[in-house]
Amino acid sequence: MSDQISAQVLGAPVERGSEILTPEALAFLAGLHEAFAGRRDELLQARSKRREEARTTGKLDFLPETKEVREGDWKVAEAPPALRDRRVEITGPTDRKMTINALNSGAKVWLADLEDANTPHWANVVSGQVNLYDAVRENITLESGGKSYALKDDVEHATIVVRPRGWHLDERGLSFGGRQAVGALVDFGLYFFHNAQELLNRGKGPYFYLPKMESHLEARLWNDVFTHSEKTLGIEHGTVRATVLIETIPAAFEMEEILYELREHASGLNAGRWDYLFSVIKYFRDAGEKFVLPDRNSVTMTAPFMRAYTELLVRTCHKRGAFAIGGMAAFIPNRKDPEVTAAALDKVRADKSREAGDGFDGSWVAHPGMVDICREEFDKVLGDKPNQLDRTRDEVSVTADQLLDAASTPGGATAAGLRAAVDVGIRYIASWLSGNGAAAIHNLMEDAATAEISRSQVWQWVRNGTQLDTGDKVTEELVRGVLAEVRGDLAAEIKPELLEPAVELFEQVALADEFPDFLTLPAYERIK
Repeated sequence: MSDQISAQVLGAPVERGSEILTPEALAFLAGLHEAFAGRRDELLQARSKRREEARTTGKLDFLPETKEVREGDWKVAEAPPALRDRRVEITGPTDRKMTINALNSGAKVWLADLEDANTPHWANVVSGQVNLYDAVRENITLESGGKSYALKDDVEHATIVVRPRGWHLDERGLSFGGRQAVGALVDFGLYFFHNAQELLNRGKGPYFYLPKMESHLEARLWNDVFTHSEKTLGIEHGTVRATVLIETIPAAFEMEEILYELREHASGLNAGRWDYLFSVIKYFRDAGEKFVLPDRNSVTMTAPFMRAYTELLVRTCHKRGAFAIGGMAAFIPNRKDPEVTAAALDKVRADKSREAGDGFDGSWVAHPGMVDICREEFDKVLGDKPNQLDRTRDEVSVTADQLLDAASTPGGATAAGLRAAVDVGIRYIASWLSGNGAAAIHNLMEDAATAEISRSQVWQWVRNGTQLDTGDKVTEELVRGVLAEVRGDLAAEIKPELLEPAVELFEQVALADEFPDFLTLPAYERIK
């Protein structure tokens, strides 16, 4: 244990938790916190300063001080064999059933989600690490509801890529030196400590998805965490590989710089479309009507500003030898409604066909039933090739104005869209509070980004007095009326002990005078 910092487990005992929270693992985490928690705090403060500049100017731009990086001749490290073919990736939380189903799904990669698809109950945090420990060793089974789940012998198991929490989230189940632990360091550190060498022994490695970053300096911090961890455990430098989710608007202006900072550990970038949309709204929520977007369902990936973002991402990745991974297909097949399912599958197929045609190397699905569709569309373009790194998209040139052109998005704000935002937001928050961060809502697998878009859009519409298709202006009074209606409609579906706090929390984060950066921060205070 470090001489300067002590670890204290504050969370309640969890089954098999002693196998994860060992003295050696806690000492490793203590070293990470001692070295990096202070820098994390400083970088979070820097976010506020940049957001204020964007609010007053209504602009963001590529950084002049890093022009040499963008114009330089460099590449990221070559991908290890286990990450060279990523044509279909499945996402989901690390509960035991999902872990087994994801590994058996036929997808090339499983994004093991400790972030937006996971409520950070202490039991979820620790049991997720237990399940990952067993999954790495291919020794994971489950008996549940009269059914038995186990790894199949006749499929290639998906490569595990773990998504830790974002830099902004703390973990109150652990403290180091008297302060709450940094959630990202806990998630990364426990997985790396227990599994890095075992993964290498099995021909794979410790691979990660990094969420919510807003600058290349935050990527530099992650890179230093990786280097420190490899050195501490005596693992070869460059063993860690990270794919960064470009899901914030400031990060879109620093894609190359982010890859550069992580270049010895980088694997690629992902187009995290829903969080990206939330970030655009959040960042420019009070910068005028030109940033007011229509109903969520009207903002497709063909909207000009979203198209610019994905084109730039593919161009940036392939220019630097990194993989470009497409966005989520959140649809869940519904056997009870074949017409809805058929129409949705057509949309998923079109979406994956567009991504493959644009040069993406793979894409995400949220349900095993979507794996084949995604694979088929990428197979058409890839054939026997593992990826499209050879398609450098030299013709692509994206400007700052194009990335910020929210005003050209077709569609409008509607009364139905407002109600849908409130309905989905409340449903998701109730699920999250219950401990389930991956919620099936209206045939879609939703995570925290959905609720974030919903409440931030309501906040923006209220502040801008946005007019709906009915002629009504969106006001706090109107929103509260919709909240009351939705609460009444959901009373028969959601238990009162979850519905009431969900309604209160949605109202808090959608109508507060000061916009809360993330709804998961006040939500975290409401869970036991």
